[in-house]
Amino acid sequence: MGLYVVTGSASGIGQAVAKQIRAEGHKVIGVDIRDADIIADLSDAVNCESVIARIRELAADGIDGLVPCAGVGPECPRPELIPLVNFFAVVALVNGLLPLLEKKRGAIVLISSNSSRMREYDEDYIQALLSEDREQALQLVETVGGQGAYGGSKQALTRWMRKTNAAVAACGVRMNAIAPGYTETGMTASGKSDPRFSDALQQFVDSIPIGRPGMPEDQADAVLFLLGDKAGFISGSVLFVDGGHDAVFRPDSY
Repeated sequence: MGLYVVTGSASGIGQAVAKQIRAEGHKVIGVDIRDADIIADLSDAVNCESVIARIRELAADGIDGLVPCAGVGPECPRPELIPLVNFFAVVALVNGLLPLLEKKRGAIVLISSNSSRMREYDEDYIQALLSEDREQALQLVETVGGQGAYGGSKQALTRWMRKTNAAVAACGVRMNAIAPGYTETGMTASGKSDPRFSDALQQFVDSIPIGRPGMPEDQADAVLFLLGDKAGFISGSVLFVDGGHDAVFRPDSY
């Protein structure tokens, strides 16, 4: 029986991941702002350190996997939360929990997005994230807006994953990412109910090649594959789980 850490475990993709891990007979330490083993707001750096310290207490012998699912969408009324949760908290958790993962030769699966490659994002913003300059990143959120902050945060996270992958692999830990497409969660439901975005979102969903929106369980299936032994030679990769959308938007790139 393994021990896994899942953030954002109370809803959406994180909830589906935690449910499937438990269904396989493993234990999950869930982290969320409600209904979790550890209640914490990961947008706060001090809270992140407290979460890491608590996990070290609960899992002194190591953890088998980390899936930081907690995220903030582009329509967040406080866009400054986007880089704090989507990038800085994830990096802090990976760095802080890597010694526990090393003990079990575990695996990490990050949550990117297919939107991270749909268009060009502000490179200054991305570089501020990659250099872990919180002040600069938060200043630039005001100019790039919610969509730019979200897509840029996911692109930066993916680039960070690939840049640091060799060092993580040297610890015996595999790190990959999934890039979900449109998935029916509370985050996307709020966008669909907003008249400013509902029509465009429906057109976007209708254009998914396989003919349906994604479900949290689709993403969880991909996460569990990447966590498992059958993905033992996969490291530093991004798996698009988007019903074929990325192939439509970027047919000449792979």
